[in-house]
Amino acid sequence: MTVTGDPVVPMTPDEEAFIRALGRVIQVLPRSIDADMASARQLPLSEYTALMHLSEAPGRLMRMSELAASCDLSLSGMTRIVERLERQDLVKRVKCEEDRRGSNAMLTEAGLARLEESWPAHLASVRRQVLDHVQGEDLARLTDVLKRIAAAT
Repeated sequence: MTVTGDPVVPMTPDEEAFIRALGRVIQVLPRSIDADMASARQLPLSEYTALMHLSEAPGRLMRMSELAASCDLSLSGMTRIVERLERQDLVKRVKCEEDRRGSNAMLTEAGLARLEESWPAHLASVRRQVLDHVQGEDLARLTDVLKRIAAAT
């Protein structure tokens, strides 16, 4: 029995193989992309991801808690990343106009330029490590499955 009271149904060999492969990808892929970015002397993946989300936000500005959620990080983890980016003048923190209690992270022009400089290395890594292995109909089906998994969690 589980916490919900539903009976436990063992996984089939195919289900077990899928879960193990998915777990491996979840663990290995970010480290591999980060290593590729480092070898290309570009932003670490965590910093790249934060700058990417800021670049897509209205006014290139996000509340720190929203940025943390977008990057799937704790607020303290995001604070450490933003502090590193601030020291490089890639991000600036400003008080929230709405309530003056929280703070926003704002992408600077230098931050946008650094993101654009790092983009080719990120793209090359993602293509080589993921997209080159999934094509056509498989890509659309896999995208749909991953979206359903994410929505259910």
